[in-house]
Amino acid sequence: MRLLFIGDIFGRPGRTIVKHLLGDIVRQNRIDLVIANGENAAAGFGITPQIAEEFFEQGISVITTGNHVWDKREIMEYMNNSDGQPARRLLRPANFSAGNPGHGFYEGQTHAGIRYAVINLQGRVFMASSDDPFRKADEILKQLTAKIILVDFHAEATSEKVAMGWYLDGRVTAVLGTHTHVPTADERVLPGGTAFQTDVGMTGPYESIIGVQKELVIQRFLTGLPARWEPATNDTRFCGVIIEADETTGNASSIMRLMLKDE
Repeated sequence: MRLLFIGDIFGRPGRTIVKHLLGDIVRQNRIDLVIANGENAAAGFGITPQIAEEFFEQGISVITTGNHVWDKREIMEYMNNSDGQPARRLLRPANFSAGNPGHGFYEGQTHAGIRYAVINLQGRVFMASSDDPFRKADEILKQLTAKIILVDFHAEATSEKVAMGWYLDGRVTAVLGTHTHVPTADERVLPGGTAFQTDVGMTGPYESIIGVQKELVIQRFLTGLPARWEPATNDTRFCGVIIEADETTGNASSIMRLMLKDE
């Protein structure tokens, strides 16, 4: 089985490159399942129901998010209705406080009938308050029957992400970091059969500061004054990973990093 995970889709530039490239990537690499982090898809901050539906129509099966999930408040009502399809496949971090809209994991099957699960977790180091992601992962894994399990760990600290990879090694197919928008070059399969990358990176404009117009961010560093962030537009790239895994054991055999430009 071959899985494609797309790193944080940022604003219109990120949505556009996904629209342009996803179909060819899926065909050329014989992808069975597509998962994407979409928490920055709406102008760089949050996601809307319309954008989520567009992603589903393009062939993305599950959308993960993170600390910006509630930036567009209309997504709360959408997630409150998530007992049906396809809204159930838009996730928020599972270790958010009880009572938050939506769900933190999804278990389903591909068109070929292969069962899979996606778990969305958020880190605690340098992040907003949330429950323990390590113990939340343990709790969720007890509920799953699928062998193919992908974890999106949306976290700031490199150490916390690496720790989660080792903690879940041999128990899930992949632990993939998101949030920092900078792809790391440490993709590997851990000894227990879990594919890992500290951060998959951003699918969006790289002539920027993590997606935002660079002049605005530099001015903020220079003055400390608040400013309205606007997405950048140039040098858009598609970042993701392709993972090959055994659907009978759930073990990954390879992970390949992608960074593609829209020609």
